[in-house]
Amino acid sequence: MIGAGSGGYVAAIKAAQLGLRVAVIENREVGGTCLNRGCIPTKTLLHAAQLFAEAQAFDAIGLHVDGISYDISAMHRRKDEVIEKLRAGIENLLKANKIELINGTATIIAPHNISVKTADGAKELTADHILIATGSKPARPPIEGLDLPNVVTSDELLSLSNQVYQRLVIIGGGVIGVEFASVFNALGCTVTVVEAMERVLPAMDREISQNLAMILKKRGVVIHTGAQVQQIVQADGELQCKFTDKNGEQTVAADGVLIAIGRKPNTDELFSNGFTVKMNRGSIVVDDRFCTDVEGVYAIGDVTSGIQLAHVASAQGICVAEQISGCQPTIRLDVVPSCIYTNPEIAVVGISADDAKAQGRAIKTGKFILSANGKSLIENQDRGFVKLVFDAETDVILGAQLMCARATDLVSELSTAIVNKLTATQLAAVIRPHPTFTEAVTEAVEDTGDGSIHSMPRRR
Repeated sequence: MIGAGSGGYVAAIKAAQLGLRVAVIENREVGGTCLNRGCIPTKTLLHAAQLFAEAQAFDAIGLHVDGISYDISAMHRRKDEVIEKLRAGIENLLKANKIELINGTATIIAPHNISVKTADGAKELTADHILIATGSKPARPPIEGLDLPNVVTSDELLSLSNQVYQRLVIIGGGVIGVEFASVFNALGCTVTVVEAMERVLPAMDREISQNLAMILKKRGVVIHTGAQVQQIVQADGELQCKFTDKNGEQTVAADGVLIAIGRKPNTDELFSNGFTVKMNRGSIVVDDRFCTDVEGVYAIGDVTSGIQLAHVASAQGICVAEQISGCQPTIRLDVVPSCIYTNPEIAVVGISADDAKAQGRAIKTGKFILSANGKSLIENQDRGFVKLVFDAETDVILGAQLMCARATDLVSELSTAIVNKLTATQLAAVIRPHPTFTEAVTEAVEDTGDGSIHSMPRRR
């Protein structure tokens, strides 16, 4: 395995459990981007920032706190503690499964041969199978001024343990951009998001992106969509981000600029001059079994052109380990939940109503607004919703879009339902406890028929 991130280390453990002899090569920390520079550190800071924002609204629930403030250095120390604990756990798991962990940079020199540069020099390994799981790194667009001080990627921003940009411009309104916007907005910073597409989260359900934009704007985040950044300059002791949108040329002043336009495959030093695999725009090309065009060489996760999610890489890694061991893959890779940890949380799985319409597919939908959900009111949550999509003929669930508290947990039930092709009738047959957010699923299912119990009657 080349790479000890979410794909590599999970694949390694599964392969070892199935009786294979396994080595993992990693030139940085185990856990990869997700653990060290992505999911875990971002969500740890998000959790702290959201608690800080909630504490400022304590009066609404009868609590009083004087002089509340935050310590950014302490927040980062907590983030580092979480990372180190999880990293140690992975290292212990690799050791317990008798997997050799090699700290070094791997270069594939032949179909079964890898050269590894380590602190002690170079050595060569041979293997029957090679799995590439080297992940991705932040993409940097060709914008003038990206090399200026305080113009950073998400990797660099997460390492600024003693600094908060009081004025932050975020270039990119995708998942990374809106999550960081949520963090810094909650900490009281002035945040501006500049997105090239016509809406933030352009790959998401339209209603979700529109609702999130409305909520962020209400909280003070300035959003420019359909905007093309021209350059970043430094003048009068500040950064100035210059862009054009429907209103013409615009300039926003900032203390820091975050480049959050996405990530690109990490293939640095991966292939020798005499060896390569088929590539497409920087991504490794694989078939539906994650085989490259070279026999015995596989690739999973962000380094391919598939979905860039940690849990997807892990699932792919398990499937490859099972295939190599002669087993049938046990995971459905076509049903992928996607989560965004804003406040409220966002989670989607399967197809949306817009997707179905584009496919010419007959559907019925059910929707429940959580303003009538007891747990949502108890926890003083913002307006949210659960929307479900069913096949009109078979009644089988096809997709779910959630924007509410605990959405990232609720989506697993709906993913299970899609994998098992459950119908609205079967979902409605489940008693969900009260008061919980899960009751919204029941209400959304009921809305596909006679109507939800806790929603106003539909006009007929």
